Amino acid sequence: MLKSALKTFTVAAMLAGSALSAVAADYTLRATANSNENDEDYDGLVVFKNFVEAASNGAIEVELFIGTQLCSNGAECLQGVADGALDIYISTSGGAAGIFPYVQVLDLPYMMSDDRIAEHVLSGDFTRKMRAMALEDSGGAIRLMTIGNTGGWRNFANTKRRIEKPSDLEGLKIRTVVADLPQELVKALGASPTPIPWPELFTSFQTGVVEGSKNGITDIMSMKFPDAGLQYVTLDGHAYMGALWWMNNEKFLSLPEDLRRVVIDGFHALQQATFASPKRKSIQAYEEFVAGGGDLYVPTPDQKDAFREAAAPVYDWFQENVGRGAEIFVALEEAVAEAEADVNADRDADLN
Repeated sequence: MLKSALKTFTVAAMLAGSALSAVAADYTLRATANSNENDEDYDGLVVFKNFVEAASNGAIEVELFIGTQLCSNGAECLQGVADGALDIYISTSGGAAGIFPYVQVLDLPYMMSDDRIAEHVLSGDFTRKMRAMALEDSGGAIRLMTIGNTGGWRNFANTKRRIEKPSDLEGLKIRTVVADLPQELVKALGASPTPIPWPELFTSFQTGVVEGSKNGITDIMSMKFPDAGLQYVTLDGHAYMGALWWMNNEKFLSLPEDLRRVVIDGFHALQQATFASPKRKSIQAYEEFVAGGGDLYVPTPDQKDAFREAAAPVYDWFQENVGRGAEIFVALEEAVAEAEADVNADRDADLN
């Protein structure tokens, strides 16, 4: 009976989708992600497309462009959003830092302790604060719609030894992106920051140009870095890998209010999908890493405190050197404190 009902529902949903696609849409949203169909960004876009097209009863069509068909990097893509050539684009904090430097606040180490805290923070007023800042600084052109996740958490990984405490990083050449904040973090922990383009990283591990990186486990395994000698991963979780979803503000405001609500709800569904996707994908990635001989280390609470203390100078550097850094840092601190209070209250209530 249940199987029959589910089959009927599935067929009905497919027919509904076919019917919607046959109706000419009143509005078209062009969305792009510089990734691939194995990425959390794609998962989020598929959820967004299906939600918005169904909930708008076909009034909105969402076109997906995955890869570099429309633009190839953060600066170029965000300019496309500002100009209206693109409607929706997803960037990392590093990809948007050239235009909105304060988004690097998401890369500050050890600010958020776990998924529940991070998801609470990114679902509330902190994101609205960053949205207001981006609208102001772009002259009302670029709107931050939501912040999801792309790849889980950044952890330290290397080719040389197990990292249990900050001093174990001393002397290691750690790959970073070409941005000041991650380089300041690596220096604060006693290692040597070495900017290397992503496509060159595999060979750089093989040749010893770099000896470590700051990546999520899904990226490590998808790029086959263990084959290049990356055999040690420490789950210090120093940064939640935020995904910033941008939209042309004029296009958003041009929609009738009821369809703007649909788009907002679509981005909420997208956000939830990107929160969930890395959790599932990381399970197999960790299993494959260990099965291949990788060393996976979980720091003790005292060791995590030591990492956090060693990285503390980066907070002052950020506030003093990044435009509007102090403003967004305070907003994140307040949001984390509120999230910790709310989540811990929920945990306590659920214990009874």
